[in-house]
Amino acid sequence: MKLTFKNRINKKSYIFSFIDSHLIHYPTPINLTYAWSFGSLAGICLVIQILSGILLATHYIPDIRYAFNSIQFIMRDAPNGWLIRYIHANGASMFFIVVYSHICRGLYYGSYIKPRHWIWCSGVVLLLLMMGTAFTGYVLPWGQMSFWGATVITSMVTVIPIAGQYIAEWLWGGYVIREPTIRRFFVVHYLLPFIIAGVTIIHLALLHKEGSNNPLGSDFNGDILPFYPYFAIKDIFAFACFSLFFGFFVFYYPNYLNHPDNLIRADSLKTPAHIVPEWYFLPFYTILRVIPHKTGGILAMFGSIVILLTIPFTNKSKIRNTTFRPIFKLFFWLLVIDFLVLIWVGQQDMGIQIYQKIGVVATFYYFSFFICLPIIGYVETFFLKTLMKK
Repeated sequence: MKLTFKNRINKKSYIFSFIDSHLIHYPTPINLTYAWSFGSLAGICLVIQILSGILLATHYIPDIRYAFNSIQFIMRDAPNGWLIRYIHANGASMFFIVVYSHICRGLYYGSYIKPRHWIWCSGVVLLLLMMGTAFTGYVLPWGQMSFWGATVITSMVTVIPIAGQYIAEWLWGGYVIREPTIRRFFVVHYLLPFIIAGVTIIHLALLHKEGSNNPLGSDFNGDILPFYPYFAIKDIFAFACFSLFFGFFVFYYPNYLNHPDNLIRADSLKTPAHIVPEWYFLPFYTILRVIPHKTGGILAMFGSIVILLTIPFTNKSKIRNTTFRPIFKLFFWLLVIDFLVLIWVGQQDMGIQIYQKIGVVATFYYFSFFICLPIIGYVETFFLKTLMKK
């Protein structure tokens, strides 16, 4: 049935009203800092990755005989192919830098505390989807690290009782990594960003339902400004600064964040001296390697990400802002340092004892932080009540 003129006007009015309420006159706390710009930057990174990925897919051939050569064709012969590929390759690193910073901001300012706990949980789901996308994309260039990284990671599912070997063979499309493997990884890598976009919409819907947190950590209905133009301009300026940082790597150090062995064609008969994933996987790779038991290491690696989902439910503090939580503040900054140490250790030879010991200590603190979180909340609440009585 055709829409009448009046219904069309009403439908357009609804669309404009939706845009106005969520992008223009969306009520935003007046005291938001540039730390809140990481959320919008993450959305921009997602758009950049999707657009550059679609352009790359027009030239890429998901076949182990031609995959490596198709990358060389993109770099050398495709019009502006080198630029598109460097934007996509370095864009993954930029995406993780922004998302990790976004998570740190959420931890520091208590954005995981109710009623925003589901916003935090949806963000962790987005992180897991990002990691799946990054891993499947890392395999596609079919360099040495691509092949051996895929071999190591996909072999992990064999620890699953009974079904593990069958799942691995399904991922490989056979008994070893061959043509079906790279085709399946290509399909998954192409589809996951659109799933991420869908979950991002849910993430934003939850955010706009509860409203943005603020540096003070207080819930108030006053002292707000419309998102446009005040915070839109702020986000545009943040994007301009981010573009300079992004462009510096794309144009001056395009391969700095990538492993040089991945510029060598994959060879199943020649194992690299050190199999190292991309830098954004290194903290979790360190956790995997410091635990001698294979199953225990794999469970710890995945647990180190999933444990983020428990924070909203184990936190016992009523105060959101870490500035007003001196004990938690100490633990938080130690966690940031610990995360950087895990990245550094992940690049080292774990056969050297000192790196093994540092990795064990860093892994122990990483999990201790989340285990001690409710205890820290109880202690801080106790001292707060004591001070209030005085």
